[in-house]
Amino acid sequence: MAAAVSAKPPISAAAARPPGYYVRQRLWQNRPAVAGLAFIALCTLVALLGYWIMPDNSPNANHGFVQVQKEGPGLRVQLLRQPLPDSARLGAATDNIFTTWLRGREPEWQETPIGGYEFAGDSIILKPLGEHSAEAGRLRRLPLATVAGHPGPRASLQREIQESHLLTRTYALGTDKAGRDELSRLLLGTRISLGIGLVAVLISLVLGMAVGAVAGYFGGWVDSLLLGLMTVVWSIPGIMLVIAISLALDSKGVWVSFVAVGLTMWVDVARVVRGQMLSLRSATFVEAGRVLGLPTARLIAQHLLPNMRGPLIVLATSNFASAILLEAGLSFLGLGVQPPAPSWGLMVKEGYDLLGTQAGLWLTLLPGTAISLLVLSFNLLGNGLRDAYDPKTPVAV
Repeated sequence: MAAAVSAKPPISAAAARPPGYYVRQRLWQNRPAVAGLAFIALCTLVALLGYWIMPDNSPNANHGFVQVQKEGPGLRVQLLRQPLPDSARLGAATDNIFTTWLRGREPEWQETPIGGYEFAGDSIILKPLGEHSAEAGRLRRLPLATVAGHPGPRASLQREIQESHLLTRTYALGTDKAGRDELSRLLLGTRISLGIGLVAVLISLVLGMAVGAVAGYFGGWVDSLLLGLMTVVWSIPGIMLVIAISLALDSKGVWVSFVAVGLTMWVDVARVVRGQMLSLRSATFVEAGRVLGLPTARLIAQHLLPNMRGPLIVLATSNFASAILLEAGLSFLGLGVQPPAPSWGLMVKEGYDLLGTQAGLWLTLLPGTAISLLVLSFNLLGNGLRDAYDPKTPVAV
C-alpha cells in the first residue's frame, strides 16, 4: 500500500499580503484623498517641467509690456519682432535645455505690441497699442531692412516680415500690473510653493526626528531639557520666528525662505517622535537589541524610527500644507520670496494692491485659488493617509 503523503494546505493570497498592501487599498478607496493626490501629482509635473511648458519662458516669467498691463483673460495681442543687438543675442544663444529648465531662456527677439500696421514704400508704419503707451495716437515708421535685420528687395522684405516678424500672442489668464503673462507666473509659482514645502518638510523631519528620538529614548534630564526647548519654540508664532531667522541671516530671498520655514516646523515632528519613542523604548525587541549590544544610534535609526513611518508620513503632508501657507503669508508681507520671482503669495499681494480696479479681482483670485487648491489637496491626502494607516478602517480585499 502506497504511503499516504500529507500535503499542507496552501497559504491563501490574502494571508501572505504585507501590511503595506492594506494601507494602499484603504488609500485608493478614499476618493477625496486620491483626488488630492492626483492634483499634487499634476502640480509636481508642472513644477518639474517648469520653463519648458510656460508660454513666457524668460527668467522668472518677467517679460512684460506696459502697453498690455492689467488686461483680462483671453487677451490677444499682435507683436512685431525685431533682431536683438549682437551682445544680447549672444546671451540668448548660450542657453541650452538644462539652463532653460533651471532659470529660463533669455528673449531672442525684441518684441513690440502694436495696434496695427501697413507698408508704405520701403517702410512699415506701426500704430501704437493701448492708452498706456507714451506714443499713444502717434504712428511710428520703421525701415523694412531694420525690422528684417538685413537689406533686400522690397517685396521680399515685406513677405518675410509678415511671415516671421509679425505674430499674435494670446494671454489665456490675462496680464498683471507689469504686463507679464499671468498664466506663466502661476505655473512657475508652483515650483516655488512645492520647493519650499519640500525643503521645509525635509528640514523639519531631520531635526524633529533627531531631537524627539533623543528626548524620548534617554528620558530623564535630557528629556526635560529638550522638552523645555520644544515648549519655548512652540510658544513663538511661526511668522515671528521666520522674521527673526531672516533678520539673523541678514538676507531675503527664496533660499532664506526655504530654510526659515523649515526651522519653524520641527517641533510638531519632535513631539510626535518623542511620544512614540516613550512607548516603544520598553518593547521586547528594544530590550533584545540592548542585550545583543547594538549601538544606541543603530537601535534608534534602524529599529525604532521605522516603526513610526505611518504617523510621520501623515505629519509630513500636514506640514507641507502649513509650509505653503506660511510662505504665502510671508511673501504677502514682503518678507519671503522677493520680486520678480513669481511666488503665489506675492502675486496675491500685487492683486490686493489693485482691488477696486477692474484687474484687481482676477489678479487676487487666481493665485489665491491656486494656494487654496494645493493646501486642500495636501489636507485631503493627509486625512486619507491617517485613515489608511488605521487598522480599524475597513478595507475591501
